[in-house]
Amino acid sequence: MTKVHGKQERIGPERIGRLSAEDWAQAALDMIAEQGVSAVAVEPLARRLGVTKGSFYWHFPSRDALLAAALGRWEQVEEEIVFGQLEAVADPRERLRALFQLVAHETKSHIIYSELLKALDHPAVQPVIERVSQRRLDHLAASFRQAGLKSAEAQHRARLAYAAYVGFLQLSLQLQQPRLQHDEYEAYVEHVMATLIPSVKTSAAKTA
Repeated sequence: MTKVHGKQERIGPERIGRLSAEDWAQAALDMIAEQGVSAVAVEPLARRLGVTKGSFYWHFPSRDALLAAALGRWEQVEEEIVFGQLEAVADPRERLRALFQLVAHETKSHIIYSELLKALDHPAVQPVIERVSQRRLDHLAASFRQAGLKSAEAQHRARLAYAAYVGFLQLSLQLQQPRLQHDEYEAYVEHVMATLIPSVKTSAAKTA
């Protein structure tokens, strides 16, 4: 039994059925964002979801299985949101601008990513971060090539863009540098885009 709004509620198969494996995985991601990978544990998650541990074991054999499911969910949603919805943007420079704007305002995903970087020694975390990072770099390099940069320069620009992203996360979330005000942050994002995204004139010169 568990308390819901001050009342005792019996947890039976019907209540267990309401919580899906995806619900547990999302709750685990929320906890990673708030407290880090090491905080993911069955009992506190069950309390948060208002169920007993029996609901957990209905879906997962272990805490490691839950963590793997949570990381898989983050990776899938990350790919669908960050890359999937941008495929329809034909102009590569506009696609890069849309990507930078999207990433600049997708706060929760950044927090999760930052926490995962702190846990790279975890065997479940490292391969996910490697896949996500390589996919991001490949996507950036392809977009920079399509925007007119030669292959080697596109690779360099992709690394520079990704290093700027990771470095800003380190400054903001781990080194806890003072948070930029809204106008300052938007100006910074515009500066990054102006610096890294090739102009039409530059692109034409590269392909001439």
